Amino acid sequence: MKTLDLKKELKHLYVPSARKPAIVDVPRLQFIMIDGAIETGSGPGDSPGFNEAMMALYGLAYTLKFASKLRKQQPIDYPVMALEGLWWVKDAKFDISVKDNWLYTVMILEPEHITNAMFEEAREQVRKKRGQSPALDRARLEHFAEGLCVQMMHIGPYATEPATLALMRGFADENGYRDRVGPTGKHHEIYMGDPRRAQPEKLKTVLRHPVARA
Repeated sequence: MKTLDLKKELKHLYVPSARKPAIVDVPRLQFIMIDGAIETGSGPGDSPGFNEAMMALYGLAYTLKFASKLRKQQPIDYPVMALEGLWWVKDAKFDISVKDNWLYTVMILEPEHITNAMFEEAREQVRKKRGQSPALDRARLEHFAEGLCVQMMHIGPYATEPATLALMRGFADENGYRDRVGPTGKHHEIYMGDPRRAQPEKLKTVLRHPVARA
């Protein structure tokens, strides 16, 4: 049985330095994606819609993993990748400290051999096992080409991300790039640690912002 390790193959994108930002060119990759919005007065941690999206996303990701591993022809095993989130707001400047106006796309990277037919079969299996949900209906398998970005590993609680983002913006400016987060770009987080288990000061989150040449 063939085994894939996308985290290892894409190490420069999923295990970046925590000491210094870097400019990376993110290729076209395939993801399970679910869009949503944080409810007024809530944050991601207590948003019912966000929690529903997480359940649907992980249900699909693990169902696809086992379908790939158990298929009769060319079985392929692979670890389920980390949760990722694209975050933005409409008609305003993105502020990481104000969370109840956020829109999001939560997503998990999938290998290229996962097809739309496999995805739809997985959706039906999750629906039969867990029941119907709006988030499951909104889920899609889609390619996303992020392109030029500045990124860095943030270590610590989410509340201290602004300091790391300031380092990233300064590095981009010094190297002739401008941060595009706002009307034309989305704040990207890749959650390499589980906030339910890890101590806040040890949480690891890849932070990534699209950039353009200044």
